Amino acid sequence: MALRLSTILPRIFVLAVVALLTTATFTFAASTRGGPAVNTPVAATAKPILLVPDVRGQAYVFAKSTLEEGGFAWRVTGAVQGYAANLVASQSPPPGSRVYDTGAPTITLGLDANTRYPQVGSPENVSSFSGTVIQRVGVVTKAKSEPKAKTKVKPKVKPKPKPKPKRPPAFVVAGAKPEPLDEIPLTARARRLDRWLSSNRSLTDPNVSYWLYQHAWIVTGAKFGWWHGAQALDRLIQVDQRVQRVWGIGSRSERVARVALAEVRSKSR
Repeated sequence: MALRLSTILPRIFVLAVVALLTTATFTFAASTRGGPAVNTPVAATAKPILLVPDVRGQAYVFAKSTLEEGGFAWRVTGAVQGYAANLVASQSPPPGSRVYDTGAPTITLGLDANTRYPQVGSPENVSSFSGTVIQRVGVVTKAKSEPKAKTKVKPKVKPKPKPKPKRPPAFVVAGAKPEPLDEIPLTARARRLDRWLSSNRSLTDPNVSYWLYQHAWIVTGAKFGWWHGAQALDRLIQVDQRVQRVWGIGSRSERVARVALAEVRSKSR
């Protein structure tokens, strides 16, 4: 009897150890699988917002530059086509509207014909790049801010004097577009137009359109008071006289340039 117990007891001990290990394994697996999954929140990114500029009253050639600098595309509607010297009469959305930056939101322009310039050549009625849809920003009410804690008043620091502009204006016109410094000066544009005419003497629609575009830019910029506008108009009048000799047109443009020159000189005094 003692011999049989000594034989059976080791087997019972081994079976107990195996059972204990198996139970621990199942318990660990259940605790591992049963834990709740943790979801990482994804932050939503808001679209940037653009402010629609006011281009009404501007020459079409300048309105296009203003819109492109602001991140907008454009298209012309109505009977008046997109010639450089025509004037912007209306725009949609109106100035000051807040829209989402969808890539290149498209502004719709209505133009008035500038009777001082002939409507010659091919008009540019849409921007050279693809526009996107307009998405207006809804009215958002501002939440009342909590009263700010009083802070120590720091001594006022005298502002540094502003550096003088590289191209000081001849005079200031209220509401006029400031001279874009990323464009060449009016005097350089007039000299370039003079050189261009020497190598483009054929009377074609593209050549006439290019001359009228540069002519409108110089005249309008000079009337806005841009740097050395009078000198640029002097050179432009010489170009117009050459156009009359070579192409047989341009007398009206020369008169426009002379009237602008008299106006610029009177305002520059």
